[in-house]
Amino acid sequence: MAYLITFRCYGTWLHGDNRGSVDRKKYRVYGTLDMPTNSKLAEDEKAELRNPPITLDNAQRDVVEKSIREVCDHRGYALHAVNVRTNHVHSVVTASCKPEHVMDSFKADATRRLREARLLGKDAKAWARHGSTPYLWTEEEIQRAIDYVINGQGDESFANVGDRLRRESPLLTRGLPTPVKRVRSPTVREGPTREHSS
Repeated sequence: MAYLITFRCYGTWLHGDNRGSVDRKKYRVYGTLDMPTNSKLAEDEKAELRNPPITLDNAQRDVVEKSIREVCDHRGYALHAVNVRTNHVHSVVTASCKPEHVMDSFKADATRRLREARLLGKDAKAWARHGSTPYLWTEEEIQRAIDYVINGQGDESFANVGDRLRRESPLLTRGLPTPVKRVRSPTVREGPTREHSS
């Protein structure tokens, strides 16, 4: 078993966005539709942001990836894949704790490291609330998620594969962003393959 953990940079995907969104009340149940586009809601949320939306440059992306790798090494998580994008982060991780704890650890350490490197202001909010943390129950789901994280983040040719994944495994990809054009080669490497007991 593993988790596909995705979290977004602060302010980069608001409720009511035309890409679809979920909330904590009505639009969060598996198998239901995402929240419909609502430009007024998106504009209202944009006006209430604590700081401007965060997009990561290459230096920031490198710090975040290094931080995730170090958290995994320190806590004994098996990192199968990681891909830090300009506005979101994907990882496939095996851990003996709940995925929310893993994601919170990633966010907290990455924020601390960005501030230490003076790449994020001391009061700036770096990450959106929560994220996506589906469980990957089978080896096939784990391999699909690894492929999505490594290969599905910007290659135009992957669009068809992403659509197929969404049809075949909607839980695996629910709430994940639509692939965007690659801005640089990802620094993705397979992580440790050791097993951890639950």
